[in-house]
Amino acid sequence: MVSAAMPQRQRYTYTQQNHSARESTMQQKQRRSTTDQSRSALFLRAVFFLLSIATLARCAPAVDERHTGELRAFNDDPRLERGVSWQLAEYRKQTLSALEYDFSLVVPRERAVPITGEATLRFRLNLKSDEAFPLVIDFVDAASRLDSVTVNGTPGEWSVVEDHVLIPAGLMKDGDNSVTLVFEAGDAALNRSTDFLYTLFVPDRAHFSLPLIDQPNLKGSVAWTITAPHDWQVVANGSERSVVTAPGDDSNQSQNLTVRTFARSEPLPTYLFAFAAGKFERETRTIANREMTMYHRETDREKVDANADEIFALHAQALAWLEDYTAIEYPFEKFDFVLIPAFQYGGMEHPGSILYREASLMLDATATQTQILARASVIAHETAHMWFGDLVTMNWFDDVWTKEVFANFMAAKIVNPAFPEVDHELRFHTAHHPSAYAVDRTLGANAIGQPLENLRYAGTLYGAIIYQKAPIVMRHLENLIGQDSLREGLREYLQAYAYSNATWPQLIALLDAKTALDLDAWSNAWVYEAGRPRIVVAREQSDAQFVLRQEDPAGLGRVWPQKLRLQVITGAGTTAREIELGADAIAIPLSREDANTASLLPNASGIEYGDFVLDAISQSELLRSVGSIEPAVARGAAWTTLWEEVQEGRLSAEEFFNATLRELPSEQNELIVNRVLSTLGETYWLRLDPQARLSASQVLESMLWREVESTQRSTSARAAFYRSYRALATTDLGVARLIRLWEGEEAVTGLPLSEADRVALVSGLALRGVEGSERRLDEQEGDIKNADRLARFRFVRPSLSQSQEARDALFMSLSDADNRAIEPWVLDAMSNLHSPLRGGSPQLILPALELLEEIQETGDIFFPGRWLDATLGGYQSEEAASIVRRFLIDNPELSIRLKNKLLQSADLLIRLNP
Repeated sequence: MVSAAMPQRQRYTYTQQNHSARESTMQQKQRRSTTDQSRSALFLRAVFFLLSIATLARCAPAVDERHTGELRAFNDDPRLERGVSWQLAEYRKQTLSALEYDFSLVVPRERAVPITGEATLRFRLNLKSDEAFPLVIDFVDAASRLDSVTVNGTPGEWSVVEDHVLIPAGLMKDGDNSVTLVFEAGDAALNRSTDFLYTLFVPDRAHFSLPLIDQPNLKGSVAWTITAPHDWQVVANGSERSVVTAPGDDSNQSQNLTVRTFARSEPLPTYLFAFAAGKFERETRTIANREMTMYHRETDREKVDANADEIFALHAQALAWLEDYTAIEYPFEKFDFVLIPAFQYGGMEHPGSILYREASLMLDATATQTQILARASVIAHETAHMWFGDLVTMNWFDDVWTKEVFANFMAAKIVNPAFPEVDHELRFHTAHHPSAYAVDRTLGANAIGQPLENLRYAGTLYGAIIYQKAPIVMRHLENLIGQDSLREGLREYLQAYAYSNATWPQLIALLDAKTALDLDAWSNAWVYEAGRPRIVVAREQSDAQFVLRQEDPAGLGRVWPQKLRLQVITGAGTTAREIELGADAIAIPLSREDANTASLLPNASGIEYGDFVLDAISQSELLRSVGSIEPAVARGAAWTTLWEEVQEGRLSAEEFFNATLRELPSEQNELIVNRVLSTLGETYWLRLDPQARLSASQVLESMLWREVESTQRSTSARAAFYRSYRALATTDLGVARLIRLWEGEEAVTGLPLSEADRVALVSGLALRGVEGSERRLDEQEGDIKNADRLARFRFVRPSLSQSQEARDALFMSLSDADNRAIEPWVLDAMSNLHSPLRGGSPQLILPALELLEEIQETGDIFFPGRWLDATLGGYQSEEAASIVRRFLIDNPELSIRLKNKLLQSADLLIRLNP
């Protein structure tokens, strides 16, 4: 039943009403039916040919003399630079529409054998009379990987410029056209392992493996036909339509292959085209009449059984919440997801084939509250993308943050009902503000919305500003215009641009009509300006008042308008007040008796955003009484503010550290416990000098272990303290306990060690240089039964070696991009190489920085920043800071985006060594 206040839910079918260039629903269904019936039969006849061409020499691009001049004329066209330029994208958007793709791929069992395929692109072309510009299809290394091109049924000429295939305009007609390409698929974006593979095309990597029009605002439907080993599972955007044995005789490997055809998808940007194939297990559930299938490679059946029901339930809850909030039913044909070992991201929102990092969903019995909430959040995040990003897609990747802000903003709302015991305002604060501040306080801070001239640089836009700061800004917007107005506006937005593209300014214009506020000016300040406001708390004792004023740290006179909830703490109690802070300072009066003793917390709701500069008395009083501040969200915000005072050099690390030791034992809120524990590593390893660290180590370890054994804490809280103990124990007593835990000579009631715990323990012992580490590593390797986890351990193990030569050799091997293919393994190894537990490897910093540009070119979107974090995150020395400064001086041509990434990762190192 639908209430009167709730619009009828709408199930979108992609018709001419949505997009003038598209077929009607009935025409599309008829076409799909014909295609589904014929595609399998046609492909069976082609399989043997496709398998055989993989062994043949590549044909050189053939260009008919009639078109030679035409194609040559465009060799130097600025639209045809490497990657997809804005100019090329704009031209194609004006001339192409109604895209459909059919991909037929043959995936051999042997990883070394190339994947071959055939792609058919159907499209409507609006030929311009004043320019014979060729059709430009994006495909990396086309000169060596493209075998033939057929245009409208006739063999066609083509040439290659950069990573583009050019097909003469003269071969096409105004109106409907089709182009078929026979090719060898590139492995760069196919993530092939021994017995499984998965596509990951975001933001512009689809054309690294397949020929297509690789830009987000030319959405097209895709139909997959995948020929793969018969004992593999295959999942794609559409549902499986048929399964047949591939043709071939007894001598042909195709006897062991199966041809699977999949239904045509709804229109998608190419970065969401997806399939996965390999040895996966299947789990299926039907909840609220929706069937969902999970594919995974976890071999521990007890672990699967302990997690599966919750994983499906969280997806079902997210779907129901989003259908209610948006008043639009789930907009795609099916809902399946795949759990990938060592996946590069937490998740990726392919419709019909969502990908997740397996370890993020398959939790151990001793998972912390943070891990449990993170699982719910990533599921909610990827499910929200089905509407925000998949149904409505940004026009260009300069607006990529819009899909991420909605996903994280909605995820925070979706998770709330499933965890009624959690303080969700505090959860939002701890999940967003610290990470956003860690970037926004640096010299490399970037705006939420950034310009982008070419999609090849789109990956550099990603980071905490998009994922953590942008949802905070969205909460500010919701507070400005109200929850109802925002929801109404988002429903209109989704309905207006369903299966199409939209920009942030279009949404702001839509919302601006619902309020008297100037949302355009607000948006310019918060979205298109880098950095954060400095909000200064000054005490005027003579006038018995606090004065709050806003400053621009860059000295540019910028103003970030926002609401603040203040909490004034006096001997008589606490009072709260809300203000709107803009360009003008605001006074908060005090009584005469409180003028010298009252303290002020300027961000008590946890939503406020900025560098809050406390007056001396407020800082001292908050530090002294932080553990008793109520409510919990204000206490969490106070901890964050004090930590930022440390970061900005206004509070000593020793004072903060001592407050942590004093207050943590009595703190019962697990969100705050986890947040404060997360600051211990940086404080202990990087902010305390060696002598202070030595003096503090025994007290720290004693406090942590008492909480590990506490019977007054939950299992998840005790697990959080245990993990901090494991990371920070350095005394002889502490290391001896770690050895006994791994050897099984000591245990903690209620905290059984999982395989992941044992691996972390033995790795930490090796990093500490404990005698017998190689023997323990051998034993641990023998205990690992899961093939994926064993492969990860063997890859990372040289980084744990006591031999400097072995560690250096591992690093040198990473100069080969093939050895960086599984990025989480690489990052684990890099973190070990530079671990403060062994004093780091400063001689490897410069060569790691020298690989940065190549890593940006060859890696996935988060890899450059994470590579830098793993390289620099364990150092406090002047030597390391000097290496970074010298690299920046010696590389003035380093792109501004990569320079910013480096400045973000090196921020603490530079602050510690001014």
